[in-house]
Amino acid sequence: MLDLMSSDYVPSSLLMAALRLPFESDKYDLPAAMCTVSKTAAEAVGLNDRGEIAVGKRADIIQVHQAGEAVAVRGVWSGGRRVA
Repeated sequence: MLDLMSSDYVPSSLLMAALRLPFESDKYDLPAAMCTVSKTAAEAVGLNDRGEIAVGKRADIIQVHQAGEAVAVRGVWSGGRRVA
């Protein structure tokens, strides 16, 4: 059973792992896979104000484009403001 994924050495690997998980396991759809690197990971370390899109949360969001196995981050919002 997988509850969360984290990384302290290659943070970008988390995005790749979450996008791959639905193809590796029939127990995960894309939203559930993304929760393993966002909501459940944030809650595990007490960061309850982030990790999901919900009223009252920080609104940290990334926009991703995927073409085959290639993935590119197209936009980054932190606290609801675009930063990249």
